[in-house]
Amino acid sequence: TQNTHQGDLVPPRIITVPKNAAELAFAQRVRQIGEKSLRRGEVAVLTVAGGHGTRLGSNGPKGTLPIAPVSGKSVFQLHAEKIRAVQQKYDTCIPWYIMTSETNDSATRDFFQSNRYFGLDSKQVGFFTQGMFPAVDLDGKLLMNSKSDIVMSPNGHGGTIIALREKGILKDMEKHGIKHIFYHQVDNVLAKIADPIFIGYHLKNEAEMSLKIVKKCHPEEKVGIVVDIDGHLQVIEYSELSQEDMYARNEDGGLKYNAANIAVHMIRIDFLEKIYQHGDALPFHAALKKVPCLDEKGDTINPEKNNAIKFESFIFDVLKHVENGMIMEVSREDEFSPIKNMDGENSPATARQDMINLFGRWLRNAGISIPMDNHGNVVGLIEINPCFALDEEELRNKIDRSLKFNGNLMV
Repeated sequence: TQNTHQGDLVPPRIITVPKNAAELAFAQRVRQIGEKSLRRGEVAVLTVAGGHGTRLGSNGPKGTLPIAPVSGKSVFQLHAEKIRAVQQKYDTCIPWYIMTSETNDSATRDFFQSNRYFGLDSKQVGFFTQGMFPAVDLDGKLLMNSKSDIVMSPNGHGGTIIALREKGILKDMEKHGIKHIFYHQVDNVLAKIADPIFIGYHLKNEAEMSLKIVKKCHPEEKVGIVVDIDGHLQVIEYSELSQEDMYARNEDGGLKYNAANIAVHMIRIDFLEKIYQHGDALPFHAALKKVPCLDEKGDTINPEKNNAIKFESFIFDVLKHVENGMIMEVSREDEFSPIKNMDGENSPATARQDMINLFGRWLRNAGISIPMDNHGNVVGLIEINPCFALDEEELRNKIDRSLKFNGNLMV
């Protein structure tokens, strides 16, 4: 395949994972910048949660999926507890905005109400819906749900940018003194919500938009790659990379283009205002999907192969307007475990194991003996509530060193 993007491609400048004591000490100083911003109440959390759990065998919104390894808490509850823990730690209030879609909005709101907002104040949690766009068949004709109802689908995470303004969310943020948005997708259970180091680097670099990345696993991993094209950051889909660029190596043998986008961003509010003034619409990307619809006889069909084209916009396409962006590398095993499939890779089972492994590493580094199998996975179940310990350092300061792991631990 040929590259389908315009311009010269080069690897971007990246703040890498600290490799020595000096880099660690520097990251801790940067953390203090982020902590100050959190204490001042300048950061809101935006969770993109428009998807359904249909591919995961669930009828409800993805965020309602029970996922915690011991308690079975939902994805939404895990995120809520992280927000509560950050608030507790920095004596602040963090507004939480959740972008739903028309198909899951009321179910999401009901879930929060029936769970009493997981201990958060209901006034700090806001819901808004992303836009919808018609789906068409492979010949470009509109698909129908009924004789009078067109098949519509969510307009992609790029719809966030439009919805923030159209639904009055940006005005609400500004009213609350918010200057920066921490953006993440609901299905990444390891997301470090309102991470002060990330916020700190974003502020220190005076970035308009910042991205977290992880290293690609292998050349053909199906992830968007962050690159620099003619001085601008851009995310290009794996399908748009030529074979040559996909397999290109540096002198040290590592992949040349290996900055995998994990959809965790910091976005400056005044940068969004700049985009609106610019008036540039985000481009639509076509995606082939299986979509239930009426056939020519008027009967509902559930297709077994792709029968439709959905149009989605991507939030990272705003990067073309970014004059000053920042990229921070994080460790995949610490911060990225999305739930995309029913089983196999990126499934609820792998997400649970990744959480257990993360907590196991924290405990091992605190001197607790934790058994591992040949694949490096913890044997047993572990769950650590963020309100007890948000990170390894907090756990080390609080955990009883005489603790014996018996295969099932909830802290």
